[in-house]
Amino acid sequence: MTDTNTITPVEQPKKKSPPIALIFLTVILAAGLIFLVVMYFDQKNKMVEMETVLTQEKDSLQNELRLMVKAYDTLKTDNDTLQANLDRERQRIIKLLAINASNVELIRKYRAEITTMKEIMKSYIVQIDSLNQRNKQLVAENLDIRQKMSAVESTNVELTKAKEELGAKVEVASVIQAKDIVVATLNKKRKETTRLNLIDKIRVCFTLRENPIATAGEKEVFMRVIRPDSLVITTSPDNLFDYRGNKLVYSASRLVDYMNQDIEMCIFLDNTGDFIVGNYSVELYLENNIIGKSTFMLSKR
Repeated sequence: MTDTNTITPVEQPKKKSPPIALIFLTVILAAGLIFLVVMYFDQKNKMVEMETVLTQEKDSLQNELRLMVKAYDTLKTDNDTLQANLDRERQRIIKLLAINASNVELIRKYRAEITTMKEIMKSYIVQIDSLNQRNKQLVAENLDIRQKMSAVESTNVELTKAKEELGAKVEVASVIQAKDIVVATLNKKRKETTRLNLIDKIRVCFTLRENPIATAGEKEVFMRVIRPDSLVITTSPDNLFDYRGNKLVYSASRLVDYMNQDIEMCIFLDNTGDFIVGNYSVELYLENNIIGKSTFMLSKR
């Protein structure tokens, strides 16, 4: 007999498997996410590297600019136009230093500009060097010219000195001298006497020496008779002649036609009443030169 109380087992509903499409989509999304994460970090690393490179490049550019400023500071020239160009380029570099290069394009632009500036600086260096070399050459030439001028001036001084010495020697050599000077104090009978109360005339005879380089022609010889008290005896207050820029009183004079040969002559001086006792000096002058001297004495007896 069948047992009606026997429990019949209930059938469990079957679980549905996830659709394959959903699984595939999930895998794709996961892969995409992973890819994006990887790309993000990759780009971030590249950005960091790029920023580092830009910073280094910027620092490099600024360092080059600073070096160029220092280089321009050392470039000096006396040429006003060239110096103005140097100052202008220096200011241009200083302005470029103040600009913040924040991207690759600007850095490339500034790099190209710095390259141009370097070329300009090189050309200035060449110009300054050329000017310096030329200046050195001109200084050397100027020094050589000054030395030659100094040598010429020295030679001229020596020649002038030699000429003056020669002229002085010729002048001395051309002086007509007097020789054989004889002074005689005469009485009225033309006899020699030294007694003061008997003196009538003073006679001074001498010979003008032969001198071939002296100038021939008429000449005037002046005679000065000087008393013991230094007074010059004269027959007139107008008896004056020029001697080396001064006016001298003379006692008597005489004209003579000199022909470069020995010539004898005498000069007489009358007793003016000014004679005194003592020793006298006699001086002969011709053409600004004293040509002879002598002495004589007068006494009471």
